[in-house]
Amino acid sequence: MSEERSMEPLLTADNVVAGYIPGIDILQGCDLHLGDGEIVGIIGPNGAGKSTLVKALFGLVTIREGTVSLRGETITNTKAHELVPQGVGYVPQTRNIFPSLTIRENLEMGLFLRPQDFDARFDHVTGLFPLLGQRPNTRAGNLSGGERQMVAMARAMMMDPSVLLLDEPSAGLSPPNQAEVFRRVKQINETGVSIIMVEQNAKRCLQICHRGYVLDQGRNAYTGGGMELLHDPKVIELYLGTLAKAE
Repeated sequence: MSEERSMEPLLTADNVVAGYIPGIDILQGCDLHLGDGEIVGIIGPNGAGKSTLVKALFGLVTIREGTVSLRGETITNTKAHELVPQGVGYVPQTRNIFPSLTIRENLEMGLFLRPQDFDARFDHVTGLFPLLGQRPNTRAGNLSGGERQMVAMARAMMMDPSVLLLDEPSAGLSPPNQAEVFRRVKQINETGVSIIMVEQNAKRCLQICHRGYVLDQGRNAYTGGGMELLHDPKVIELYLGTLAKAE
């Protein structure tokens, strides 16, 4: 991970209030900023609003108060299909592939707005995920959970995003596949993509992210560097448990 990254704000969320049902706000005034070249992790207990935050950033949950900006331009409540051409990619936790399509066809779906660029982007993305390039005609539904997650991340990368939003990328995977996901996240970041990652595997998330946010009940509870949060006694006691203690 390069330390020569710019800290100019790339994406910011200020005092975001949002929810799925009118009158019920899951997010109670969240703040977040993503610097150019950063990995930012979002952790916290179940129901804290982590996934709601990334969905709100991607226009999938209505923001009732507050603002979201990309490169200084307001994108609050901009629809997802309008954000993708602006360089924002998103990988949901579930239903993130087309199981009846082949690996190649899934990647084609990721570049439906620019089909003329497919060959170049396919070569780039399969350089990051070599297994996909070796098995392009395999149906995605026949892949393992870890392989499916690779397809989902690769498809989001086809549009050459500058910001990648990941919602629980390691959820439901075996420990070896989780380790592979985190390795690929770091590798994607090293190509220049800035990443916001929601994770239940808090320890592993904090080990690879430059900065982290701990959400609790829809608000920022703690923020700081990834390793700083990983070793913070209060964060360990309240949110991470004994598994987070440094080995």
